[in-house]
Amino acid sequence: MSQWTLAEIADKIGATLKGDGSVVISGLATLQSAGSSEVSFLANQNYAKYLEQTNAAAVILQPELAEQCSTNVLMMSNPYMGYALASQLFAPVLSTLSGISPSAHIAEDAVIESDCVVGPNAVIESGVRIGKGSTIGAGCYIGRDTILGSAVQLRPNVTIYHGVSIGSRVLIHSGTVIGSDGFGFAPNQGDWVKIEQLGGVIIGDDVEIGAGTTIDRGALDDTVIEQGAKLDNQIQIAHNVRVGAYSVLAACVGVSGSSSIGRHCMIGGGVGIAGHLEITDRVQITGMTLVTHHIKEPGVYSSGTAVEPNKSWRKNVARFRQLDQLARRVRDLEKNR
Repeated sequence: MSQWTLAEIADKIGATLKGDGSVVISGLATLQSAGSSEVSFLANQNYAKYLEQTNAAAVILQPELAEQCSTNVLMMSNPYMGYALASQLFAPVLSTLSGISPSAHIAEDAVIESDCVVGPNAVIESGVRIGKGSTIGAGCYIGRDTILGSAVQLRPNVTIYHGVSIGSRVLIHSGTVIGSDGFGFAPNQGDWVKIEQLGGVIIGDDVEIGAGTTIDRGALDDTVIEQGAKLDNQIQIAHNVRVGAYSVLAACVGVSGSSSIGRHCMIGGGVGIAGHLEITDRVQITGMTLVTHHIKEPGVYSSGTAVEPNKSWRKNVARFRQLDQLARRVRDLEKNR
């Protein structure tokens, strides 16, 4: 178990310490549950009421709130970032594997640079290149001619098809599939003829992709996930989609083919984005929104209605169906004024 003094934590996260720097810290916890050897944080003002009663050894918070805290403080202008950095100090070691497992199947011409780990039953096909310090978890599959940068981490049972390019410091969680066929078929007299997907997938540096996510290869050009983007679990990215740098997509988002999401966008859980659309930079789309047209201006966008009692919902649905008739009546009344 990792242990750090408060002074060491302050140095690591770039905080100003007010209090006893020699206190030994063994973990992180919420303001309500933290004990005398744990650090907490305050990023949401709704929880400021717990500052005086917390048993935490220290709290990461903004300088102007320091006097309200009953214990040691780590002062930062962005406490949430401080919490993120502190969490990295206490992250558990997920694997004790080292070197290349004898049960891994590695093609003779595959290039694996120094300090890499390849877990049991991994398969690495011909023409693959894996950069220095990368970890390939147990049961992973990497298709031919795929390139991985340095310090890439593939959790167990990740599947990467052929001809995929992945940058450095990319983390991909279990069950994710990169480079599967896009959904392309041509109609032919009541049947469907498969369109072979001849493009690839390009993933930039510092991307993280959650568990069970699928990113399809392009039909002709590549599907692209730009630098620093973060994708949650259970996301579907269709062929020839582009996700801009530093954008974040929450769980269960579905993006249809050839749509483009700009830089620094925030896409809420369960959002559906239709095909061939362009979403500009710095757009926030709230959860369960259906996007059916281009978004050309930055801002916050929503659709749908929030949950309500069924009886009320049924009445509102009935009224919604009458809107067209009502609009026509209003128009006729205005004409006859």
